[in-house]
Amino acid sequence: MQYHLNGYRSGDPSVSEATENAELGVGSTDVLIVGCGPAGLTLAAQLSAFPEVRTRIVERKSGPLEVGQADGVACRSVEMFEAFSFAEKVLKESYWVSEVAFWRPGEGRMGLARVDRIQDVEDGLSEMPHVILNQARVHDFYLEAMRKSPRRLEPEYEKSLDAIARDDADEYPLTATLQSNDGETETIKAKYVVGCDGARSAVRKHMGAELKGEAARQLWGVMDVLVVTDFPDIRLKAAIQSAEHGSILIIPREGGYMVRLYIELDELADGERASDRNVTSEMLIESAGAILSPYTLEVKEVAWWSAYEIGQRVCDVFDDRGGPSGDQTPRIFIAGDACHTHSPKAGQGMNVSMADTFNLGWKLAAVIRGQSISELLSTYSEERRAKAKELIDFDKDMARLFSAKPETPEEAAQFQRYFQKHGRYTAGVETCYEPSLITAISAHQDLATGYRVGMRFHSAPVIRLGDAKPMHLGHALKADGRWRLIAFAPAVDDGRSTGEIARLCDFLENDVTSPLRLYTPENGNPDAVIDLRGVFQQPHRSMDLSGLPRLLLPRKGRYGLIDYEKVFCPHPANGSDIFDMRGVDREEGALVIVRPDQYVANVTKLNAYDDISSFFGGFMKTA
Repeated sequence: MQYHLNGYRSGDPSVSEATENAELGVGSTDVLIVGCGPAGLTLAAQLSAFPEVRTRIVERKSGPLEVGQADGVACRSVEMFEAFSFAEKVLKESYWVSEVAFWRPGEGRMGLARVDRIQDVEDGLSEMPHVILNQARVHDFYLEAMRKSPRRLEPEYEKSLDAIARDDADEYPLTATLQSNDGETETIKAKYVVGCDGARSAVRKHMGAELKGEAARQLWGVMDVLVVTDFPDIRLKAAIQSAEHGSILIIPREGGYMVRLYIELDELADGERASDRNVTSEMLIESAGAILSPYTLEVKEVAWWSAYEIGQRVCDVFDDRGGPSGDQTPRIFIAGDACHTHSPKAGQGMNVSMADTFNLGWKLAAVIRGQSISELLSTYSEERRAKAKELIDFDKDMARLFSAKPETPEEAAQFQRYFQKHGRYTAGVETCYEPSLITAISAHQDLATGYRVGMRFHSAPVIRLGDAKPMHLGHALKADGRWRLIAFAPAVDDGRSTGEIARLCDFLENDVTSPLRLYTPENGNPDAVIDLRGVFQQPHRSMDLSGLPRLLLPRKGRYGLIDYEKVFCPHPANGSDIFDMRGVDREEGALVIVRPDQYVANVTKLNAYDDISSFFGGFMKTA
């Protein structure tokens, strides 16, 4: 963590200096967010980091979420939390899912027997674990980040969206009418509106979009409980399929005592909803006991419970481009449950919702701040709808197999095989964006095979040269809206003027076609928009810091202080280093271009200067 750049400041360094006039705009705002779920708070936390961006977030409920709802946090989401600087807090409080147990009917379809116990996340998939934490606590961490941001952003509770009108002739094209719970109305002008307001989204309704998909048929219950039981795997994630009474998914909760039970109930008739069954917590306890028999289950306290029907639905588009002209710039967006719904079995709901707005947030900021063309915003719906459709297909299979009534051991084993096969998917690391304005078709993927274009930047251990700190390279990529150039040096290159890294730095610093020259604001820090990092192959004790190019030791801030945190060296782990682990060509090196949401946008040669300039020229605006 870096601070004191513009002078010594005492107190908590995680609290940013407040923006002047950081209070809410009177009558207008850049972005209006509707809904304080995980999608809305991720977006609000991202936008609040930019002093120039005015944001308001409203929520119809009376206050922050306190209990219940989602709890599974995928590896990729924890990586994202690291970008927001609260991953350590999540890891400290949460339950870590290390193994999964599978239980099926015993011999002669009597009782239950554990048939396997496997590792939950394969080795090397992420430096972060799969964890379980109450969604309310995730919300708390986002709210804390918002309060500490330059904008000091706070949600406005007991307000809901009543109407939206659009007039593209206006500087603020959207007019939103907000309704307070006490009956008062407010009209606010906005450049953009983002609906993160759930499956019954008012924003989606005003867009004229629909959730489309299969009707719900299977009824499930869920409860967080404190129990006494002789079931031996109560502190493991466990998938249990009984012979006659349905299935249970056990998810141990944080704190060491509480567990969540997802309990299969009956199929619903056509047109029937969960509310029609008058499900009670006593009914859930009885069903859970029957499924776990002959093991006993004594529920001491129910902290939270609910009943729901499984359905998979997705919108055709996640923005309002399909207006009267058909080609208008998107101004209204939907995210999370507002545009895709599915069962909790895949453990992806909260994770995919947060990923939606992590994708959207930096794009909105880049356009509002004048860094990028408005066409950038069209990539949100294209990228995230493809991900949602993929999730829907996966969830259908997962829900079907979990609710199956297997007649043979082979049929019973299908669910386990499916779970193991798709472990990378449920970890959240398999997302791959198609080629677009901001994701290139790379002709040089072979230079860094472990950094596949379109996929998230897969971190690896390094040693920071300036202070010899062992760390993960990905943890240097914060949620600050900046693009990254990660320059991996050839074997013979030690950073001196005769090497490829020095020549790259000379181009970036001095050439009139350099993206740093074109897009960095006058008097801005050299890494204000595009942040260059160097990774060398020499051991850190053999490197001469003083011989590095000036761009890797940039002078910044009002005092021109030197940033010593741009250069990294190998950290051998089990006989391999980042070059081996990520398939980086040791002879040629490589330049990996990383988007602000940590996805790889391109892989080029270190001297492919025209390609570098051409890529950024496709969507950036000259400063």
